[in-house]
Amino acid sequence: MNNNKAKVRLRAIEPEDLDLLYRIENDMKLWNVGASNVPYSRYTLHDYIANAADDIYVDRQVRMMVENEEGEIVGIVDVVNFDPGNCRAEVGLIILDAYRRRGYGSSTLQQIADYALNVLHLHQLFAFVDMRNEGSMSLFEKMGYVAAVKIKDWLYDGREYRDAVLMQLVF
Repeated sequence: MNNNKAKVRLRAIEPEDLDLLYRIENDMKLWNVGASNVPYSRYTLHDYIANAADDIYVDRQVRMMVENEEGEIVGIVDVVNFDPGNCRAEVGLIILDAYRRRGYGSSTLQQIADYALNVLHLHQLFAFVDMRNEGSMSLFEKMGYVAAVKIKDWLYDGREYRDAVLMQLVF
């Protein structure tokens, strides 16, 4: 699935990641690519970091930082809406602007797919992708995800509704 040479390491969020997490969660440009459209306080994010069990079966989600070979944080990946009964979970990925188009996204999605299949024993991963986000659409397709259905007016960025595509990777 993944032929690029970029290598990433996924790791748990640490307290020292708070400032970066704060910037990402409060970047209004990113609100239209996910389910969140409200700012988060430092206190809320600190509380999340401190109290997450880092157990997907407890939290029903896991969030990991994405690092490159030099140890730089290049992004963040979420596995959310974990449904062990139906063997599926939603994936969300943000690669920071300065690191895009270098293969980090595909390497991250490959590692998440391996984790989902071999550790969580899931049958599928899915993502809701803004139809206007050609880069994300292309990335998910490159990694084997298939556009399953178009969802009208699924995302709202505070000004307008945007159509999304439910992308699925079935193992």
